[in-house]
Amino acid sequence: MTAPLGVLVMAYGTASGPDDVERYYTDIRGGRAPSPERLAELKYRYAAIGDVFPLLETTRAQADGLVVRLSGDGGGFRAYLGMKHSSPFIEDAVAQMRTDGVGRAIGIVMAPHWSGMSIETYIQRVHAAIDENGGGPELSFVRSFHDHPGYVRFLAARVGEAMERSGIGEPVVVFTAHSLPVRSVADGSRRCLRCDCEPTCRYRDGLQRTADLVAAELGLEHHLIAWQSAGRTEDPWWGPSLEEVIVQLAAEGREGVVVCSAGFVADHLETLYDLDIEAKAVAAEAGIAFARTRMPNADPAFLDVLADVVRDHLAEVPA
Repeated sequence: MTAPLGVLVMAYGTASGPDDVERYYTDIRGGRAPSPERLAELKYRYAAIGDVFPLLETTRAQADGLVVRLSGDGGGFRAYLGMKHSSPFIEDAVAQMRTDGVGRAIGIVMAPHWSGMSIETYIQRVHAAIDENGGGPELSFVRSFHDHPGYVRFLAARVGEAMERSGIGEPVVVFTAHSLPVRSVADGSRRCLRCDCEPTCRYRDGLQRTADLVAAELGLEHHLIAWQSAGRTEDPWWGPSLEEVIVQLAAEGREGVVVCSAGFVADHLETLYDLDIEAKAVAAEAGIAFARTRMPNADPAFLDVLADVVRDHLAEVPA
């Protein structure tokens, strides 16, 4: 019997409920407990969205739906779920693949844009788990799909839908991704902290590429990129922030803004609070209409895109 081909679907992780927020926050801070003030702020944000924590189940549905589509091509595929900061952890998924006798696997992070501070850290955890436990499957990784034609068409459809639903006559479409801490380099430009992209930042350029491709697909006259959900640290982060862009567009007399959070593929705190509550409130105060695209989540059309991304990767990587 042929061993199954593993599909390791990875995501950031989430608290499992209100009582797990402190554990989760401590984990994403590398084991350092947050201050009481920071913890209270995070708990407030979760409470503001109704104490919902959908990321784990959404990612599980994405993984299962992806494997269903791949298995329809023939051959055996098996889904494995690995989260960076919550159970089931990436290390648990690697151990389960070893137990199941998986000899080869494809890893894909539920984040379209490459960054050494994001995608590569998932890959490092996989390799560390394999090395620490004396072996595991041979893995190759999808490192980005931000400019995959299927993903571009999917986002274009979501942007068009949001523009129509909003009723805004001529909205400016703003494409966002999660901000990252940055550093200045000798030529005066900025790069992501701890990344060595040359000649410019691949993460920033990747978001711009997604925005430009979607805008071309729709024939948009006005589109921008901005950054959202910056951390509460002393480091400088990618800007301008979405809130700054919204205020600027209002000052220019623009009628409205449609936000496409192209760097995320599932609803979680960064969309349900940072966009639906925080950014929307900024827009209301500035006097500009606000709408956002629906997230991919486990939409069948998005799962079709993911399957195509993995198929393309398999075609490029020798067995």
